[in-house]
Amino acid sequence: MRVRPPSSPPSMTTPAPLPFRQTSSMAIISLVFGLLGWSLLPLVGSIVAIVTGHLARGEIRRAPERYEGDGLAVAGLVLGYAAIGLALLALLIAVLFFGGLFAMIAATS
Repeated sequence: MRVRPPSSPPSMTTPAPLPFRQTSSMAIISLVFGLLGWSLLPLVGSIVAIVTGHLARGEIRRAPERYEGDGLAVAGLVLGYAAIGLALLALLIAVLFFGGLFAMIAATS
């Protein structure tokens, strides 16, 4: 019969620390200006939100081990595109309404 040597105690090594990921500043700017595009800076805020949102997503894709915040960038993009889309829709409705109104006035006179 073989005698087994005593097992060594479990090692008490600490796990490797998780790498620190920084939230992308561009993603935060995109979200903030996306919100401002709906309130204080309607056109400028939306354009800034779209530009910085695309820049932030590119920055995060190039260095995913360093940056996070893709959700913030996407939220800024959605807010920016939605504000511009609604503004264009409102402009189209206004042009069609007033264009039709002027056409009716011209036809009756």
